[in-house]
This record gives sequence, structure tokens and C-alpha cells, in this order.
Amino acid sequence: MLTEITQLREEIRKHDRLYYVEGTPIISDLEYDRLMQRLRQLETQHPDCITPDSPTQRVGGEPIRELVSVPHRTPMLSIENSYNIGELRDFGNRVAKVLGDAPVSWSVELKIDGVAASILYEDGILVQALTRGDGLIGDDITHNIRTIKDVPLKLTPGTAGILPARLEVRGEVYMTNADLVLLNETQRQSGEAVYANTRNVTAGSIRLLDPAICEKRRLRFFVHSVGDCEGLTVGNHAAFLEQVKRWGLPVAPLVQFFPTFEEAVRYCESFLSEENTTLADLDFEIDGLVLKVNDFTQRQTLGTTSKSPRWIIAFKFEKYEATTQLREIRVQVGKTGTITPVAELEPVEIAGTTVSRASLHNAEEIERKDIRVGDTVVVEKAGKIIPHIVRVEKHLRTGELPPFVFPTQCPECQTALTKDEGGVYIRCANPACPAQVKERIRFFASRGAMDIQGLGDKLIDQLVDSGLVQSFVDLYRLRVEDVMKLERMGQKSAEKLLEQIEKSKSNPFSKILVALSIRHVGSKTAKILAARFASFSELKLASVEELSNIDEIGPIIARSVYDFFHEERNELLITNYELLSKNYELRITNYEKNSLFEESLPTSHSPLSAQTIVVTGTLQRFKRHEIEEFIEQLGGKCSSSVSSKTSLVLVGTDAGSKLEKAKKLGVRVVTEEEFLEMIEPR
Repeated sequence: MLTEITQLREEIRKHDRLYYVEGTPIISDLEYDRLMQRLRQLETQHPDCITPDSPTQRVGGEPIRELVSVPHRTPMLSIENSYNIGELRDFGNRVAKVLGDAPVSWSVELKIDGVAASILYEDGILVQALTRGDGLIGDDITHNIRTIKDVPLKLTPGTAGILPARLEVRGEVYMTNADLVLLNETQRQSGEAVYANTRNVTAGSIRLLDPAICEKRRLRFFVHSVGDCEGLTVGNHAAFLEQVKRWGLPVAPLVQFFPTFEEAVRYCESFLSEENTTLADLDFEIDGLVLKVNDFTQRQTLGTTSKSPRWIIAFKFEKYEATTQLREIRVQVGKTGTITPVAELEPVEIAGTTVSRASLHNAEEIERKDIRVGDTVVVEKAGKIIPHIVRVEKHLRTGELPPFVFPTQCPECQTALTKDEGGVYIRCANPACPAQVKERIRFFASRGAMDIQGLGDKLIDQLVDSGLVQSFVDLYRLRVEDVMKLERMGQKSAEKLLEQIEKSKSNPFSKILVALSIRHVGSKTAKILAARFASFSELKLASVEELSNIDEIGPIIARSVYDFFHEERNELLITNYELLSKNYELRITNYEKNSLFEESLPTSHSPLSAQTIVVTGTLQRFKRHEIEEFIEQLGGKCSSSVSSKTSLVLVGTDAGSKLEKAKKLGVRVVTEEEFLEMIEPR
């Protein structure tokens, strides 16, 4: 009997780990419940076999009388906050000043909007959990942490090595938006007040005296940091997360690691772009990103202040929410045929702007959040990103609202829709679909691609609807008399447009690669390809294997690029484009102010080839990300710290300590004007 009890406990722990940590359950909820039921039955028959770490003992005993305060073995300090990229870089400079020329790798992870807690394991058994409190003393919440099903009561060593004698992990207790919806429905049915957000529920629930109530709140936990340990052998944050995950603990998701601080900062910048759908895909709240020095020895060198460690910083962004009604869900066709559902909202003001629509991204998001026309929804804007629907306020749903039925045919050309294999996106497979053509032309002419000024949305609609343009190649066949036939297009307007189209022929190779709307190929990938292949002909000769061996390309992008250049329709378009544009010379042609940001193909003859450059202070003609991108386009490499290996330092106003270090090391220092003169072709 004891053998069966032991086997059942191990099997249940395995399925808990697969469900909560790995996200790959292999049995149904019903099968899991039957295992638990059998274990409870056996433990009832043999109460002497019950142990505190049994899966049946998550909730047990009477409610406690009060929370007990307990000192932390190691203080749980707060984190320094930053609200813009400039403050982030100031932090990075301080770290570099202490660590000198030593390479520093960084992690960037989501800042979960929950409640901080620490959990202590001794010989793999959960023995205590504390709130952060004032950082020195926290409240004992062990009785409630034990109710969180993704927190193992007993760690499983498996193949991950011997469990440490003492392991304290720190992380965030949180609630998903889906569980808040369920809780509020229950609250409404019982006549009780509903909750405004997940953080408030979490903060209140974790301090409840009765663990049975806390269990019903379905709280969750993510490990993000190491606390006081004995016997832990890992030396960096990446290894720590991997190790505790193998022991069965749920670790913070979507953690990214970068070899330099600058790359970590760029990731933070891109996170708040309109193209990033991460926030909409999450079912829990975040209020920023957290950057950490990866190496534990370097963390010790950096040390702490009285308030916070010097090796960690939060990049926070303001979140703004509003509640409104969903009036309609319609779908739109993208440039690669992706069918994107869009929520038409009752206009509502959020952060000083009126919001009347929000992308729903894909059919699975609608189903997961159970979004229906007529629902009251919570809409959020965080930083600069486009609005997205956080959740449906189901407790306010009146009557029976039918689920949204995703179309099976393209709304523009009636072609049968298909779903990506193993993906979430639904597409129209007809490349001649008018909606796709229009979107591809819009993207082709956009500033990030060929930058054809004057080719706006309404004009593109007319060109496609009239049959004058059916692909980007047709733009280069347009005549003044053709364009003059369109609405509101006189001779001067037509001539001006054709001048802009003609000008686009001088764009570098990477620009046209972006403009072609190849799946998975953005500006960064285009630059990598352009640095390796000088023409379409060279690119077409490359095999999938050759493409995938290029650093940062990989098999998915390689297959997409290969398929694009071997599709008969695209081959014909590109051949015609080459004949029309005669654009085979890829070189730097002009450094006038209006073209300072034109891309070029870095070569061994580029003005900044093999030079390491540090930019410091405020420049007059460039933003920081613009000048660094420009330097890379000219073959240079940007660095965030000055060392003996630095080729030159570009200084603006308020240059600070980097300028002083450059002078001390004898590194060449140039002003903005001197820099522009230096790269000007002679």
C-alpha cells in the first residue's frame, strides 16, 4: 500500500510539473482528478502515511489566527526604476564604470505585476514562504503559498543534480486575467463586489488567514531570483533559472539574454513597438521589463545600496486602462494574406487620446479571452503600443451573446482561408487578392522600405482599383498621363509622384529586401542578407542550408527566403524590377542631411570599417538610436563603454565621464561636425 501511495505522489508531481512548469500536459483533467481521488482514498485508509509534502496536503487544518512576522535571511531589497531609455543607459554606464573592460552579459525579463514573495526549501521540502514586507521582515504566508498548485511542495531532483540543503527562491505571486474573469462571475452570482484588477486580488488573497479561501482564488507563482542558499552550485542567472526549472519550479517566462547592455536596451526599445504583440498574448499583467547582470560574481562586485542592488534595474512603462463596449469585430487582410480581426469599440479616452479600435491579432485570442460583440471590455495602452483588449468583463454580460465565427473565405476575394501549420494565423493564399496587393504596395512605399513620398493610402487604392498597379513592379511603369486620370491628380502632382518613384531606384539592396514583404524578413534580417549577398541573383543561388548557417537567420527564415525567391511569380517580378530599376551598384552616395539615414552595404572599404565607436552626450542632428544605426550601416561597431580598444568617441553636449576616460586613455575624440566630415566621401 505504501508503494502505491509513493508512486501516486510521484506521478501527480510529474503531471504538476508538466502542466505548470513545462506547459505540456499529457493527461486530461479528469485523469488527473482520478489520481488525486485515489491518493486521498489511500491516505484516508492509512492516515499514518500522510506527509506534509503530499499533493493532498496543499490545504489542511484550521485557519490561522494571525500572520507572523519573520526576518529575511537576506534582505529583499527594492529595485531601482527607470522610465526612459536615457535613464537605462545612465544605469548601464554606472555598471560599466565599476566593472571596467570586463564583458557583461544581461538578462531581460517581464516585470510581473503581482506580489513579491520568497519560498524556502530545505532538502527539497517547502518549509516556509514570506511576503517582502519592509525588505528586512516579512509575513509568514506558508499556509497560502501551499495552495498555489504550480508551487511544488517537494522538489524533484531527477537528472538535475543533488538538491541543495537550503534553497530560497524569490518571485512573484500573480493571477491570470482569465481567472479574474471567473472569480468576478462567481462574485456577481453570490451578490458580492467584483474586483478591479488582478494585482489587488493577489495582494488581498495572499494575506488571508484561511487558506481554503486563498485556494479558490487560483493564484500562481513565477520564480525570478535567487535568495539565501546553501549548496547551490550555479554561477549565473541563466543557469539558476534552468536548474530550478528542472527541479519543478515555474520560472519567469520569455527571459532573454544578451551579450551586451546595448543589445538589451535595443530589445527594451523594440518591446514597446507597434509590431510587438507580446502584451496582447499574455494572460497576466506586467508593468515593465527587468534588466539584470547575468554573472553572480559580477553582482557581488557591484554590491548594493541601502535600498537596491546595483546590478538590477526595472524599465517601467505607464499603463492606462479604460472600460468600453465592443461594437463590432471585423477582419482585415494583411500584405502576406494574414487575416487579422479588429475590434471596433465605443470611443473611449485613454491617456489623452480617443481609442475606437484595437487589434485582436488572431482567432485564438478571441477564443481564449471569449470576446463577443456587445461585451464590456477592458482596453489597455502601455507605453507607445497600440491598444489591446485585456479581458472581458463577463459579469456585465447581459443575455446570450453569440461567439464570434471566424470567416472561412477571404472577405475581399472569396478565396478559401487556410491556417498556418503549427501556428495561429489564418491566411488568404491568393497573392493577387486586391487587399493584399494594396497592403504590399503600402508597405513597399513606406518610410522603412522604399520611402516613396506622396504615395498615400487613397492613391494606392485608386491605382489598384483602376488596374494600373497589380504589383510593386507596375509602379515603375507608370506614366504621367496614367496618373493624371486618377481623382485629384493633376500634371504637377503626377510628375512629383513619378520623381519619387524614380528616386527610390537608388535605394540600397537591404531596402528592397525589406520592401518585398518576405515573411520573417524585417530591416535587421535584410541588412544581414545584404551584407552576405550583393544581388538577387546571388541570393537566389543560396540553398536553405547555406541561408540557415548565416548568424541570426536560422531555418525558418531561411526556408521563407528560399521559397520566396523560387516562387515563379516572384521570380518574374524581381526580373522585371531589375530591368526597370537598373539598380546594381550598392554604395554610399550622399551624406546630405536629408539622406543621412540611408542604408548602405558595409564593406571593407566602408568609412568606419572595423572601428569601435562610443557615443556620449546629446547630439544635435541625431537621436541616439539613429546615430548608432548609422554607424553600423557604415561598417562600425557601437559600444556602451570606453576602453583601450575603442577607436573613437563621438561627443555631444554634457558628455560626462566617458569623455574624461577617453582623454585619459588617449582615445580619439570627435564632435558631431567632425564625425560628418570624416565620413564624407572625398
